[in-house]
This record gives sequence, C-alpha cells and structure tokens, in this order.
Amino acid sequence: MAFSPALLASDAQALDAAAQTKTSNEQIEKLIGVLRQNDSATQNLRKRRAAFERLMASTPDPTRVQIRHVNANGVEADLIWPARLHHPIGRRAILYLHGGGLYSGSLRTHRNIAGSLAKAASADVLLVDYRLLPEHEFPAQIDDALAAYRWLLNSGYRPENIVIAGESVGGTLAIEATLNQLRIDGPLPAAVVAMSPVTDFAATGASMTTNAENDPFMGKAELEVIRNAYIGDKSPVDPERSPLYANMTGFPPLLLQVGSRETLLDDTLRLEDKARQAGVDVTAQVWPGMIHQWQIFPFWLDDARKSNGKVAEFAISHFADRPEE
Repeated sequence: MAFSPALLASDAQALDAAAQTKTSNEQIEKLIGVLRQNDSATQNLRKRRAAFERLMASTPDPTRVQIRHVNANGVEADLIWPARLHHPIGRRAILYLHGGGLYSGSLRTHRNIAGSLAKAASADVLLVDYRLLPEHEFPAQIDDALAAYRWLLNSGYRPENIVIAGESVGGTLAIEATLNQLRIDGPLPAAVVAMSPVTDFAATGASMTTNAENDPFMGKAELEVIRNAYIGDKSPVDPERSPLYANMTGFPPLLLQVGSRETLLDDTLRLEDKARQAGVDVTAQVWPGMIHQWQIFPFWLDDARKSNGKVAEFAISHFADRPEE
C-alpha cells in the first residue's frame, strides 16, 4: 500500500497502515467490490450521475431523525434533526455539502451521513441540493452553498453555532464558501470540516500517482473529468476553485479527514501545512486503509461510523451553545 512522502513530514494524526483491523480491511474490500460493480466508465456526466443514484438507492435511509424539506434562499434542501431530541430548531446547525464530483449527488444519496451527523452532534443538519454540472457551471455550486449559509443566518442560527462540512468536492465547496466569506469580511462559521476534499485541480500531489492503484473511487482520470467540466479552460490554480492556492489567513478552525489509500491524500496534507503556516487551528486525520468517500457508508463500514463520530465531536467542541450531556 503506497503512502505519499508528504505524510511522513506532516503533523497529521496518522496511524500506521498496520493499525487497520482485519474487520476494517474486509469491510473496505467488500465496498470496493460493490463500487466496481456499479462503476460507470462513460464520460457522460448525466449517466455517471444516474449510476451513483442507483448505487445509493440501494442503501438504507437514516433512522431516528426527522426531515423537513425547505427552500433555502432558492436552494432545495432537507433540514434534518434527531427525532429523540426536543431542542429548538435554530440552536446549532451543520451545513452539509455533498460530494459526487459536482455532477452527481443529491438529498437521497447523502441523507444517511447527514442523519448520522445530526444524531451524533445533537444538531440540525441542512443538507443542500446545490446545482450540478454540466447543466450549471461555476460558480453556481458555491453560490448555492453561500445562499444556504445565509438562509441559516436569516433563520436564527448564529454563525458561532454553524459548522460547514462536506466530503469530496463538497469539502472543496465548504472551504471555498468560507474563503468567500473571508474575502467579503462576512460572518464566518464556527468551524469547517472537509473530508477528502479536492484542494488542487492541477493534480500536482505525489499521491495522485503513488496511490493510483489503491483508490477505485477517485483517480487522475476522474479528477480530469471533473476539472474539465468545472474549470474548462480556466487556470486550475485559481484560488477560487483550488483552495490549496488561497490565502488561508483568518480561516476558522478546520478539521480535515483523508484515507491513507486516497489519491487525494496530498491534497489534504498540503492544505493542512498551508493552513497551519497561516495560523489556522487545523487538525488532519489520516485513516488507515480508507478510500475516497468512505465516510458516506456508515451503514456498511465501522470506520465510517467512527469518522463521522469524530466530525460530530469536532463540531460540538466548536459550537458556542454546546448540547447538554
């Protein structure tokens, strides 16, 4: 199993590959088998979207949560909160931006991880159905994320009680939406969580090559498909698209998660280093044996449930109004 040299120099909370349990390895290999059966090699983004929807349609819905469909400043979204709690809506919120290459993903595909976070963090989760490629070009996705964030603010959630989170390109959007708030001197969330984000659309990280055979969910070819649709002929090192090249000064506390098998390993580790140099309170967790987007499968993977729990712990630790024990 290949590791990027950057990992050895990082301050990330890394575990040796041998720390992966036998059960964890068996579960991830079974998931890889499922993903390969569902794989769509087509370059057509709409067909890829349909394949992902079919995969996630076979997964369970979350339990013990309540869901209310809302219009968040023109953006379709689900507001999800723990059914066992009677806390007032408007206290604590996680704004969740789903992954899926910016061309796929929906309220259905990510309802389970959103429900898991709602229960673990005792918070409301706003799961956003932002506009997708190729029908809607940049910056529609970031615009929708910001519209949803401002809807939360207008609905009574204070910024110090909001955490913005996302996985894969949803993590990218979480970072970029916050950077946008920084640029305009707008209210910042209490914290940001980016799980396996794409931070460098130029694909210059060494792990893009060293982990090429280890991660079936994200590779150079997939990233090129996303980049071509999202960026076109624009520069891949534009900081409004690739956060690795942005000024991180003043950024809120940041949690990064990445799997040791991911081609995007260096996207996380290099952003961690850049954020730390800018004075950001940043934590990076490298999960042994995990592939891209493992976090969205808490119903199949022990490590997904555990990593979601770490996200919830991080959110709770940064909410101004923490949930009662």
